Amino acid sequence: MNNFNFGEVLARAWQIIWKHKVLWVFGVFASFARGGGGGSSGGSNSGYQTGSGDSPFSTDQLERGMNQFGHFLENNLWIIIAVVVLLFLLSFVFFMLGMMGRIGIIKGVARAEKGAEKLAFGEIWSESMPFFWRIFGLNFLIGLAFFAILFPLVLFGVFTAGIGFLCILPLLCILIPLSWVFMVIIEQAQAAIVLEDLGMMDGFKRGWEIVKANAGPMIVMALILGIGGAVIGVIIALPIILAAVPLIIGANRLNETLTPVYIAAACCAAYFPILLFLNGILTAYIQSAWALTYLRLTQQKEEAPVIIGANA
Repeated sequence: MNNFNFGEVLARAWQIIWKHKVLWVFGVFASFARGGGGGSSGGSNSGYQTGSGDSPFSTDQLERGMNQFGHFLENNLWIIIAVVVLLFLLSFVFFMLGMMGRIGIIKGVARAEKGAEKLAFGEIWSESMPFFWRIFGLNFLIGLAFFAILFPLVLFGVFTAGIGFLCILPLLCILIPLSWVFMVIIEQAQAAIVLEDLGMMDGFKRGWEIVKANAGPMIVMALILGIGGAVIGVIIALPIILAAVPLIIGANRLNETLTPVYIAAACCAAYFPILLFLNGILTAYIQSAWALTYLRLTQQKEEAPVIIGANA
């Protein structure tokens, strides 16, 4: 709360992840659960011009292809079911890795703060396993709560032809800062669960107590990591953005050739592993800073000086 040293925490977070590069791997895992990423599907060729004979897809060909695709799906419903099941399983696997990444970073930071000279991936992974379902359950329930709030609002907006969105705009403006508050509470709750071996609900209560008692430092740290992380994230994703610029500029010529789409897709695919790697380092740094914030604030409480009455 008082005299919280932001510079020390931010510098120490970088020192830890630079010395213990195994945390980069956990950062890549953790980035799977941070919503990062965006696969950009370059602008689909919306042929609003009257298609000439040399356009890659005529209207008749497009309709015929869609009809054939529809008949194929009707006759092979199992494919849709298999794809849905596969996507669900992949989502669960990536979310699981994301939770393990978060736990691993918290564990690694705590061990580094205790003076560990080397962090082994297997050791951190095995120590993180007992906390998986607690961290998973906490994030799942919070995500489910926000979905339960947002989904009816989105349906309301859709069924009212967009007019409903204007009505709920003030509520959405309130939900954005509220989601930031919950994000900060979750960060501290996760650290409490892992470092104090608390249950899911007890960890959430502990996280709320820490955030409530240290509102000032939490707000400042959230702004630093949120804004700073967003700026660095945009810089990291700049090649993807630049690859899409020619598509936007030449969108009206996509009826003639799809070569720019192929080139942009190839560039994005080639850069994606680099993007994943850099985003993993960024995520490892942000998660390390939050873990250190928890450690510093709880240590301040434990090390509070005892005032001894002076002798007359």
